[in-house]
This record gives sequence, C-alpha cells and structure tokens, in this order.
Amino acid sequence: MPPSPPPPRSSWLVADVGSHACEIHTPSDPLPGRAVVYLHGLQEEWLQEMPVLRDSLESARLPVIAPRAGRSWWLDRIVPAFDPSISPERYVLDHVVPEIARRCGVSPPGIALVGTGMGGQGALRLAYRHPNIFPVTAAISPAIDFHTALRDAHLRSDGELYDTLWELYGDVERARQDTAILHVHPLNWPRHQFFACDPGDEHWYDGAVRLKSKLAALGIPNTARLEALGGGHGLESADRIVADVMSFILTALDQESRRLT
Repeated sequence: MPPSPPPPRSSWLVADVGSHACEIHTPSDPLPGRAVVYLHGLQEEWLQEMPVLRDSLESARLPVIAPRAGRSWWLDRIVPAFDPSISPERYVLDHVVPEIARRCGVSPPGIALVGTGMGGQGALRLAYRHPNIFPVTAAISPAIDFHTALRDAHLRSDGELYDTLWELYGDVERARQDTAILHVHPLNWPRHQFFACDPGDEHWYDGAVRLKSKLAALGIPNTARLEALGGGHGLESADRIVADVMSFILTALDQESRRLT
C-alpha cells in the first residue's frame, strides 16, 4: 500500500489534479516566474516528509507541485495501476505543467524538474525527451539503469518493487532501450542538468557514471556529483546534496529568465 498523506502543513496541501493527487506548495511570497515539479521515488515518499528538501524549497520561495504516480517510473507508457488512459509522462506534461501555470502563473522555461531515485531518472528522462519544456533538471541518486533491476531482481531483497517494469517490458533489453541514457539527443538537450550519486549506491552508481561519460563524449554541458556523499542510496545521501541541488536550480532558473528567446 502507498504511504498515507502526511498531516496538513502550512502552505502545503494535497489536491486533485487531472484525477490524481498532487502535493502543492504555494508560498505567500513566491519567487516570480519560477517553480518546481518534484517526482517521487520508488518508496513513494511524500515531499512534505523529506524535511531537508522541503525546508530548502520553502526557504527559496519556490512554488512546487509533486504529483503522485505510484511505481510508474514516470514513463511514456500506459501503467494500468496509475491510469488506464494516460501515461505518467503525458500526465506531467498535460496536467501538471498547466496546473502550475493556472495556480502560479509560471510556464516553461521557468519550471525545474527535480526527482530522487525512480523520480530522478524520470526527471532526466523527461528533460531529455522534452528539453524545451524542461531546460532545468536535477536528479538525486537517479535509478538510470533500471533494466539492471530486472536482470538482477532475483538477487535483490527489494526485487518485488520492480514488478511494474516486468509488466511493461517483459524483457531486460527492451527496458534498457527505454532508459534515460538512450533518450539523450546529441543536438537537443536540457541546457541545465545536474545529477548526483554516491559510489556507495551499489545499484545505481554505475548508471550515473555511464551517463556522465556519454554527456562528456557528446560535449553536452552538465554538473555531476559522483564523489562520496555518504549514505549510499537513501535520504541520508539525498539530504547531503540538497544545498547543491537548490543552488543549481536557482542559478539555472535565473539564467533561463534572462535568456533571449
């Protein structure tokens, strides 16, 4: 069962957007022309219950919408457990982005896409597929090579968490071909991308290294933190990189606001 909603918190609410729940943070004095979409991880954590990231977003006066999509991997495929008629990716594009415009008056390129774990790969993948909508993206401990979870599921204590991937792909190679790295376009990419992964993250670190290598080979600018952060894969590691993530997205959104179109 997914975790229950957290207790109400000032300036936060959980509301229905396009028939799905979203956490929404509306600052009393929002930073003009800027907002964040946060994509949750495989454990379906509530952003309000991630105090370091939550408090940093509040201090930055950034409006936030954090959609709830279960273990959908934020793919552009129909995930029946999420919705029988719209993919998680299309839901973000067709419902979440317009909701930010409606509530906050913020439209692309003023929206940063941020995620952790499953949501981290989702943030990168969406930004690679739609760089004009999401020119700013940041991923913490992104589960980039999710096909390896299928290959090694029998060796992992959390193997049951990847049932959605088996249902959608049914094959390791088919899953690999739809991972974020395979969606990097050599001529059309998000102008600002950040990702961080601790070497102690035994399942996902190698994918982050591969992504860094591919971006370097293509000459695509990026900011990658792949040194030891402490904590492996989890909130401890994520908390230690939040300050860098916030500095990155605030700087990037400021640059986008000054960019001539």
